Amino acid sequence: MRVLIVEDDEMLRDGLLVGLRLQGFSTEAVESLADARQALSQPGFEAMVLDLMLPDGSGLDLLRGMRGRGDSLPVLVLTARDQTPAKIAGLDAGADDYLAKPFDLGEVAARLRALIRRAQGRAAPEMRWNGLVLDPARMSGTYLGRPVQFGLREFTILQALMENPGAVLSKSQLEERLYGWQEEVESNTVEVHIHKLRARLAPGFIRTLRGAGYRLADPA
Repeated sequence: MRVLIVEDDEMLRDGLLVGLRLQGFSTEAVESLADARQALSQPGFEAMVLDLMLPDGSGLDLLRGMRGRGDSLPVLVLTARDQTPAKIAGLDAGADDYLAKPFDLGEVAARLRALIRRAQGRAAPEMRWNGLVLDPARMSGTYLGRPVQFGLREFTILQALMENPGAVLSKSQLEERLYGWQEEVESNTVEVHIHKLRARLAPGFIRTLRGAGYRLADPA
């Protein structure tokens, strides 16, 4: 779950960046409207956490611009403006959810999971495919009834594939989920974690399409 954080407070921004990563999100953070617009020009985000009071303007301007051009990216507004009129303005501008500061990081993560789940058309919190039941909230699952634990990057790759069970995801698409757009990418990371996932589940659970990428095996 790739999330953009738009927050100008450095301590809060870093806390969200690291804290949400530990909860299974792939996070990238910027501190201004200009940087947010540049980041949003890159594909692949599944949600955004948006502060309203930014150094170069209001986050509502960014939000209205997105909705005006038909961008349906789920947006969680996270701001110190906790009065009811401010909440109404944010929601009417196109926010999908609104949370006042101070906040609990676990609640932010749960709300983001719910927003992304609804955007994907899923009602149940768990994801299911070929005997695997994946729980994004706990970064764990069961396969054919037995508990399975995953490393953070293994889970990130598996979740990306589970979100698109019939699609082929290229190596670069999976790398986007593992790394921020300004991070250096390690050349063989995807292959290493695909190998680990096959060892944890089954050799044929994830298929390799040479020259194209990876996808989940067809339903048994």
